[in-house]
Amino acid sequence: MDLPAVTAPDADARRTAVAQYSLLAVPTGALGRLADLGVWLAAVQGQCPPRPPGRPRVVVIAADHGIAAAGVSADPPGATARQVESIREQNAPVTVVATVAGASVRVVDVGVDHEPQDGALERYRVRRGSGRIDREDALTADEAERAVAIGRALVDEEVDAGADLLVPSSLGVGATTPASVLVALLCGVEPVAVIGRGSGIDDNGWMRKAAAVRDAMRRGKPYLRDPMTVLATAGGADLAVLAGFLVQAALRKTPVLLDGLVVGAAALLADEIAPGAKEWWLAAGRSPEPAMSLVIDRLGLPPLVDLGIRLGDGTGAAAVVPLVQMAARLVAETAVAEPPAAVPSAAGTPAGAPVE
Repeated sequence: MDLPAVTAPDADARRTAVAQYSLLAVPTGALGRLADLGVWLAAVQGQCPPRPPGRPRVVVIAADHGIAAAGVSADPPGATARQVESIREQNAPVTVVATVAGASVRVVDVGVDHEPQDGALERYRVRRGSGRIDREDALTADEAERAVAIGRALVDEEVDAGADLLVPSSLGVGATTPASVLVALLCGVEPVAVIGRGSGIDDNGWMRKAAAVRDAMRRGKPYLRDPMTVLATAGGADLAVLAGFLVQAALRKTPVLLDGLVVGAAALLADEIAPGAKEWWLAAGRSPEPAMSLVIDRLGLPPLVDLGIRLGDGTGAAAVVPLVQMAARLVAETAVAEPPAAVPSAAGTPAGAPVE
């Protein structure tokens, strides 16, 4: 894939923000991660003080996975389509939290296993469900390329419409299984190191999921040096779209909050496709999924909060949006410390004053 190089966030704005925080009327280091967040925001915006994001946008990428037929999910067939409708009806967890956070939500069906009712949305569809990755490829090579292109186009649409903070997220029965496969392959660990409870599977479901991840890893391992082929072999429509989304957000110099394991797995691939893209992202929260801890360590992106949220639909990251806005206002509006007053010398001459 022929891409321009990712530009790093503004180092001068970062240094200015660090200096500005040192002048605030608070003890050194007292603002903790909020100060780090403000410095990052200044760097990605290229200005200090940074602006509080005024148009945060959650984009939920929805797709089903053939691997669900292996019994790796507690959700029944058809659950993804119902969850998509819940978002559109504004009563899903992500829409409730986003409303409070002042963010808007968009859901995009790229591969749900149904016939979409709105033909106008076909331009975002990659296929109807992804292949069962323990036995067959998730996507063809052409589908993987198209999916990445769709993700990039979605970012262009959102940024051109004014979005200044992006929250990519996912919905899909069985999605954490291919996500776990990708993380295990890229981090070089065994299946047992990445298998979580996902949608709430029991012990038998956990064992089925471990076997599915093992078999899919065996199929994907020969292609480790080729991110696009790995996506096609062991990923899925949503993961490829999300990888393209994350790449393009970095190319468009737009900050991103990562949410959940599926987005985290896509982020690993995106930073392989476009080195340096991770500088434009923050991990919103620490997922209970063990594979997400590997993602965080690999990317060097410590999570801002740990709310124990297992959903990957953007709920956790939407909850963090107000923290980003607070961090921007802190550096802009907190009082600056008064310079220390001159201390008179014993002879009545201010310390440091010239003596005649």
